[in-house]
Amino acid sequence: MEGGMRSKAEIEANKPERGIGRQGMSPLSQALWKEKVETEFIGDVSARLSWKDLTVTATVGGGEAKAVLTGVTGYAKPRTMTAVMGPSGSGKSTLLDALSGRLPSNAFLSGTVLLNGRNTKLSFGTAAYVTQEDNLISTLTVRETISYTAHLRLPEKMPWSEKKCLVDGTIDEMGLRDCADTPIGNWYLRGISTGEKRRVSIAVEILMRPRLLFLDEPISGLDSASAFFVVQTLRNLARDGRTVIASVHQPSNEVFDLFDHLCLLSGGRIVYFGQASEAYDFFTHAGFPCPPLRNPSDHFLRCINSDFDKVGATLKSERGVDPPEEVTAAEATLRLIHLYNTSPYSRATREEVEEMAKVEGLVLESMGSQASFLMQTRTLVRRSFTNMWRDFGYYRMRFIIYVIVSICIGTINWNLGTSYTAIQSRGACSAFVFGFVTFMSVGGFPSFVEDMKVFQRERLNGHYGVAAFAISNTLSAVPFLILISITAGSICYSMVRLHPGFSHYLFFVLGLYASITVVESLMMVVATFVPNFLMGLMIGAGIQGIFMLVSGHYRLPQDLPKPVWKYPLSYISFHFWALQGQYKNDFEGLSFENQSPELPRIPGEYVLQKLLRVSIQRSKWIDLSVLFSMVIIYRLLFFAMIKAREEVTPRLRRRAARRMLLRQERRGGAADDMALGSLDRSPSLRMQGEGVYIG
Repeated sequence: MEGGMRSKAEIEANKPERGIGRQGMSPLSQALWKEKVETEFIGDVSARLSWKDLTVTATVGGGEAKAVLTGVTGYAKPRTMTAVMGPSGSGKSTLLDALSGRLPSNAFLSGTVLLNGRNTKLSFGTAAYVTQEDNLISTLTVRETISYTAHLRLPEKMPWSEKKCLVDGTIDEMGLRDCADTPIGNWYLRGISTGEKRRVSIAVEILMRPRLLFLDEPISGLDSASAFFVVQTLRNLARDGRTVIASVHQPSNEVFDLFDHLCLLSGGRIVYFGQASEAYDFFTHAGFPCPPLRNPSDHFLRCINSDFDKVGATLKSERGVDPPEEVTAAEATLRLIHLYNTSPYSRATREEVEEMAKVEGLVLESMGSQASFLMQTRTLVRRSFTNMWRDFGYYRMRFIIYVIVSICIGTINWNLGTSYTAIQSRGACSAFVFGFVTFMSVGGFPSFVEDMKVFQRERLNGHYGVAAFAISNTLSAVPFLILISITAGSICYSMVRLHPGFSHYLFFVLGLYASITVVESLMMVVATFVPNFLMGLMIGAGIQGIFMLVSGHYRLPQDLPKPVWKYPLSYISFHFWALQGQYKNDFEGLSFENQSPELPRIPGEYVLQKLLRVSIQRSKWIDLSVLFSMVIIYRLLFFAMIKAREEVTPRLRRRAARRMLLRQERRGGAADDMALGSLDRSPSLRMQGEGVYIG
């Protein structure tokens, strides 16, 4: 009862005076909450998270079921920062994923997770998740990155002055004022430091003022000074009324002192949960005191990390053998787990969890993205266009290459004319332009892979939808592709002196534009299932190589083997339709000299029918319309594959994983494994499953 009264008193203490918003809440957050709750509860939007007997079982390679987390119990309160610590494979990231509702489809959760005493699914705006990778658009400045996020997520009716105030406040809150106008940076563009990138990643997620913040390895890869500054910033966020939970691997002594609570894991089991400052006493009581001048986090992990058994001889102190070296890490871990389960720390944790479950606080509803679909699309078009213009490798480098290659084509095929030898030369020139020249569009695949990484991060946190991303990426690329097509097409067309007439020139440019766009659309589809740019380039190049083989240049269409190669490959090859149309565009209406001057001139239609085997009954504009329809089909396929990856694939994998788990449980394997509580390193669910999209 005392615990229940204390929790109620805690809620009452968090209530502000009537009409006054809670400290740390943005004007937007206050306005949104005023619409959802009664006035006397305005401001009490803190997040109290508790979890009891949390167990995560996953199916790994070969269909084996593995207990990744077993019986984990703990809590996180407002104005506190909880560190989830443990050796590699201990289940730190899995615990964060389980609490935030991001477990992959091959993982199954049992236990209780309560938010403000309610079994509520965490949603956008209520909880933010900062991943370990800083997937940011490298060409944007810090201010632009946060400003675009504000446009994507804040209400369209909100004045820009208020949005700008919120952006500036977030920049100041994260200590980014000095680098606000500095680009993020990439391989050729000098930008901000790694620690500043990590703070930018946090800034874009706290813009909506979430009350619960998850961070996966926020100090991984940072030097000690940068790590301290990042964690100090997180501590300030927690003191502002937020609940912060972060997984850390091996923090420095100064960083460790900033944490309020410590959740120490090993093999998916709790070794210690409680005040971070009291962990010293717990390990001392267990017979593993921390030696003087040693980093406490190093000492804790040394006791429970089996990797140290292999290098124990190199870690002996000058005073003799340290207590951790008298026993193996497995023995020390079992002793610590047993001691914790019977200690006052475990009882206090369970009592606190029970007390938090008795008091139901405010339901923190989803605040997600408040911008309209049109606002999101417009913002993404503007941001994507800016990135494409500034990124030298996205279109500018390709524009230069296209111009150089077009000049090379023009000089080699200078003023072909209508001689007898020009027949073959014109056909070869068209085949090269609509084969190899359009093939160069695969060069933009690495940049698009980076865009996909940013999209996946933002999609996971509910910034916008798939349709807005697909439409914006298509529209923002149009000006660059038109510029490339007109410039390269004009150089090639005028130097080679192809069929005279504006309509023929227009068809050539439109065909080139459609072909380049089809290649880009195809590579977008490849990027949805091949995130590695080297593998994507190889797969994309292989697909186009096959399409070029059946285009009708290397082997006439009628001579292609009918199974597979002619039907259906030649008809789904955009090279086939582009080349057929350009052949008609260039040869129809022209006549060519014969081998002998005495013989009559050869009509272009005769060349098409007898030499190139092209059907002249079908209009060249139909061929062009097929190309543009392929652009639409590939873009729709891109959209459908992302949606399938979000909704269909996880369900299928989860169903398959459930079957494998049930089969193993019938054999008794999974139950035995969970009962024994193996302390082996837990499998990485990040590698076994896929990210779960929410929205």
